[in-house]
Amino acid sequence: MSDSHLTDTRFDSFEFDPRVAAGIKDTGFDYCTPIQAETLPLALAGQDIAGQAQTGTGKTAAFLLATFQHLLTHPAKENRRKNQPRALMVAPTRELAVQIHKDALQLGAHTDFRIRAVFGGTAYDKQRQDLEDGVDILIGTPGRLIDYFKQKVYDLKATQVVVLDEADRMFDLGFIKDIRYLIRRTPPPEERLGLMFSATLSYRVTELAYEHMNNPTQIKVESDTLTADRIRQKGYMVANDEKIPLLIGLLRSFDEHRAIVFVNTKRAADIIWGFLEGNGFPASILSGDVPQKKRLSLLKRFQDGELSVLVATDVAARGLHIEDVSHVINYDLPDDAEDYVHRIGRTARAGSDGDAISFVCESYAMALPDIEAYIKQKLDVTMPPSELLAEVDPGSRVRTERRKPMHGSGGNRGGGRGRSSGGGGRGRGGQGRGRNNS
Repeated sequence: MSDSHLTDTRFDSFEFDPRVAAGIKDTGFDYCTPIQAETLPLALAGQDIAGQAQTGTGKTAAFLLATFQHLLTHPAKENRRKNQPRALMVAPTRELAVQIHKDALQLGAHTDFRIRAVFGGTAYDKQRQDLEDGVDILIGTPGRLIDYFKQKVYDLKATQVVVLDEADRMFDLGFIKDIRYLIRRTPPPEERLGLMFSATLSYRVTELAYEHMNNPTQIKVESDTLTADRIRQKGYMVANDEKIPLLIGLLRSFDEHRAIVFVNTKRAADIIWGFLEGNGFPASILSGDVPQKKRLSLLKRFQDGELSVLVATDVAARGLHIEDVSHVINYDLPDDAEDYVHRIGRTARAGSDGDAISFVCESYAMALPDIEAYIKQKLDVTMPPSELLAEVDPGSRVRTERRKPMHGSGGNRGGGRGRSSGGGGRGRGGQGRGRNNS
């Protein structure tokens, strides 16, 4: 984490329990980020918090440290059973739940807390058994949490801390009824610590906070724009049939890269994956229908450098923390301006810098004004130089429907409403021009 991203507030200026302080020391943290510096004094004093900050600014560490300290300084309820968690942390996606669990194990390594994570898509019986064996801090996604709750695998009567992470995303994904169901099964707000974090504190999020928290203090940490200061943002005005040549040309022009390419549909992801593999770029697809075990495996391969490119739908836009993502490419501009912010927030995390490149194409150019209005700045949009438009042989594409049936029918070259994913460009290998749906 770069020094410019930190404040003058030191972690050792807080009176953390020695076990918590040891975990902080293990991570190498010395100085707080702005969101940590503002929320920790209040949360450690027992004040409920509704916090807003950009992605990658240390929100997870803030609520984990506050939770650990609260549990260590406030005895568990009398006659608490081993399957009654003392802290509940709810995340909207499996990836985010996994990341919180990983960070909790590291920061809480010197405590004896039993930290469990439950989420859909994998290890159903094992997760259930983990809860039955005992849990102090329960991290999970709404669906799996409610599933086990209704089976009486655990209950929330002894809960002392409730954390909601990415609260705005809970609304976007339709989880808000599930969240209210869970929170209403915990003790009253005045009997527990409530911590809510979100990239945006919209009216509906703040309404949720005041409904289920004890007079929370709002903390907002943001720069003059909604996008990270260290992200170099650029756009290229392209025809649909130039998108694949431009993508390949850009990747070839980067000295080193760990890139995430965002698309709006699973079908576009299939097509792009085929061209990347066929042109020498090890890639994989992250979308909603990828099984959890494979999803975690490919994220690890991407983190370890075995894959140079991850092609993702918006399921990956929030909650992922992958070190050193150098480039985010919006192959398709998102329909929702907020998703633009969360997509490009996958780079320039924890004080580093990065590049966000957006294709302003025939199909999605109409989204640009809303994005610029939302981030309160104009994107630098130009025509791509001819040298960036690579020679792409349409026959170089690996067919997903032949090699990987689980990826669906992405190889269909039918037309369909004029939304194309490319092939050829400016007379170079133009076969297939404009025939692949995005």
